Amino acid sequence: MNNGQTMLIAFDGSEEAARALEYAAKLLRPEVVEILTAWEPAALQAARAVSRTGMHQSTVGAESNAIEDDPAYAEAKELCRQGVAVAEGLGLAGRAHLVEVSTNIAAAIVESAHELDVDVIVTGTRGLTGLRAWWNSSTAEHIVRNSGVPVFVVPPEEEEEYTD
Repeated sequence: MNNGQTMLIAFDGSEEAARALEYAAKLLRPEVVEILTAWEPAALQAARAVSRTGMHQSTVGAESNAIEDDPAYAEAKELCRQGVAVAEGLGLAGRAHLVEVSTNIAAAIVESAHELDVDVIVTGTRGLTGLRAWWNSSTAEHIVRNSGVPVFVVPPEEEEEYTD
């Protein structure tokens, strides 16, 4: 993959995302890495949380309409910077991208991959199983099913079983 090709990594600051970036650097050896952090405005996060409680959403409002004043934007910007630093620490040329989520994170990642015209999408996964997996939608699964681009999925690190 070292022919000027690019990969997009969905970077949320988690151990899984850093691990995915590390494996992709070793195995895919891309020339350029698009570090993508998807974020949702704090007011929308609060409105979604309030709607789950049954309270009227009109009680939740944004105090400021400026993106720069949104704490979720500031956090996403810092996470994206961390992703670029991780990429550069692995010897890769990382470029930062923030995308505001309008529907869901997976859809934002897929849309960004098409806009950036990447050759592969890299994502980590939490590796949920059983009942937890049934109740949680898989971002990685959505990306694989809907991207139309090769997807490199890195599972979480297995915990070692200890015997006495």
